[in-house]
Amino acid sequence: MKNKDLYALLLIFGLTGLNMAFAIEESDEDPAQVSIGERLFLETRFAQAYYAKPNKADPVLKKTITSTQSLPGPFAGKTMNCRACHMVDEHAENPLGGMRTYSDYASRPPVPARDDGAKTSNRNAMSMVNIAISRQHGTVFHFDGEFTSMEDLVRATLSGRNYGWQADEKAIAFKHIANIVRNDDGKDELAQEFGGSYRKVLKGSAKDLSDSHRLPNEYRLNVDTASDQQIVDTVAKLISVYVTNLSFAQDEHGQYIGSPYDEFLKINKLPRKEKKNESVAEYNQRLLKAVEALKKPKFVQGKGKQFASHKQKFVFSAKELQGMKLFFNKGNSKKPGGNCASCHSAPHFSDFGFHNTGLVQQNYDELHGTGAFNKLLIPTLAERNKKYNAFLPATSKHPKATSRFRSIAAKNKPGYTDIGLWNVFANPDMHGPQQKLKNILCKQNTLSGNKNCDNETLLQNAIAAFKTPVLRDLGHSNPYMHTGQFDNLQQAVRFYITSSILAQNNMLRNSEKALKEINLSEKDITPLISFLQSLNEDYD
Repeated sequence: MKNKDLYALLLIFGLTGLNMAFAIEESDEDPAQVSIGERLFLETRFAQAYYAKPNKADPVLKKTITSTQSLPGPFAGKTMNCRACHMVDEHAENPLGGMRTYSDYASRPPVPARDDGAKTSNRNAMSMVNIAISRQHGTVFHFDGEFTSMEDLVRATLSGRNYGWQADEKAIAFKHIANIVRNDDGKDELAQEFGGSYRKVLKGSAKDLSDSHRLPNEYRLNVDTASDQQIVDTVAKLISVYVTNLSFAQDEHGQYIGSPYDEFLKINKLPRKEKKNESVAEYNQRLLKAVEALKKPKFVQGKGKQFASHKQKFVFSAKELQGMKLFFNKGNSKKPGGNCASCHSAPHFSDFGFHNTGLVQQNYDELHGTGAFNKLLIPTLAERNKKYNAFLPATSKHPKATSRFRSIAAKNKPGYTDIGLWNVFANPDMHGPQQKLKNILCKQNTLSGNKNCDNETLLQNAIAAFKTPVLRDLGHSNPYMHTGQFDNLQQAVRFYITSSILAQNNMLRNSEKALKEINLSEKDITPLISFLQSLNEDYD
C-alpha cells in the first residue's frame, strides 16, 4: 500500500491527531508533513515565557483549568504550546476530564502573565476538528473571521497573546521562534520521537531519516540560510497541514459514518450529503422532506456497537427522531421548531457563517441593566476607523488600542464588551480577510431580504456576530458558546429559547431573522438534546 493510500484510509476511519500519527508510524508509513506539524503543535519553547526565562516553567501550565475545577497540567514544567488549549486525549482516562476534539476544558483558556493584567483569553478555544472544511464564499478562521488562512492564524497565534506576546512584539516573537529552530540540538523528547533536530528534519536530506520524518521537497527548508520569516512561514505551513487534516470519520464518498445520526441516515437510505450543484440549504430541505416521509423508520438499537468515550448508548430512537424534526423545522405560532439548521446546517452542522445569537446582549444586560446593550454607543464605520485606538483591537500598527469591543464584559467596565466580527470587518489593519468577509456578510444579508451590501450596512450586521461552530461530537467540546459559559446542552438550549423571545418582541439589537423562527417549549428540550447527542462519535 502506498503512503498516500494508507493516509487516506486512516482519515476515512477517523485516525487523526496523536492516534493517527501512532497508527501510521506503526505501519512505517508516516506522512512526514503531518508528523512534523504535530511536533511543532506540541513544541513548548516558542512562548514569550521561554524567551524571557529559558528552561523555566510557566505557572499557568501547572494545571488544566476546567469550568468547575482543575486537573494536573499535561505540560507542567514547560511553557505554552498549541496543545495546551487544543487538547485530545491528555485527560481521556480521568472521569473529571475525558476526550476532547482539540478543544479546551475551560470557559476561556488561561494565558501567560504579562503586565496587561489579562489572565485568560477573551474567548473559548473552539474545537479544531473539521475546522478547515472549504466553504462556498471563502474560508476564514477564528470566532470573528480575522484570518483568511490557517497559516495566517498559526503565525498570529505563535506571536500573539495566548503565547504571552504583546501586540508590538511580533518581530521579537518571530526572531525567537527562528532561533529556537536554528539552535535546536535534537536532544529533547520531541526531537527524539520526531526525527532529530529541526535543522536536520527541515532540510530533509539526512540518510538516517525515516520515511515518516523525511519531508517532501515542498516542505523542506535549509535553516542555515533561511531568514527568520522563512523559518516562521515553514513552521506555520507544517502546523497548518497537521491541523487541516483533523476530521470526523468519513467513508470513501465523503459521507460521515461515526455517529448514531449517521447510522440512522444510512439504514433508512436517507440523503447523507449534497448533490452536485445543490446548495446546503436545498440539501437540508430535501433531507427534512425525506425524514418526514418515513412511514416506518428503522432505528439504531446499539446492538453490537457502543461508545468508548461517551456515557450514552449508541442509539437513534423515536426520541432522537423527534428532536431531529425540531432541529430542522422552523417554528411558528402553530407548530414547534428550533430552526437550528438555519445556521447549523447538515451534513457538517455549521454554515461557517457569522450570526448574532443574542448572547452578547444578554450578558451585557445582566451586568449593566436591562436595555443597556441597546443603548450602548457603537460608532459608525467612519467614526470607528478615525479613532482606531479608542474602539478597535490592538495590533502591531496600533499596539495601544483599547480593544474596547473585543474585551470580556465586566461590571466595573461599562462600555467594554466583545462584539465579535464588528472588530474585523472593514478594519484597515486587517486587510487579508476583507473580501471573503464581505462575500459572506453580503450573502447572509441577501438571504435575510436586504440587498444592501455597502460596508456601513454590513458593519452594523456584524455587531455581536460570531462564527457558527460545528455541532458534531458536542460531548467532547463543552463548555459551549464563544464565552464558554454553558457547561451543558440544557443551558444552551434554554438560552436560545430566551433569545428567540427577545427577537420576536423586537428587543434584540441586530436581531437574526432565524431567531424569530424558533418556537420551543420546555417539553421540546429533552428530545432536541437527545438529537444533538446523537451527533456524538468516538473521536480519536
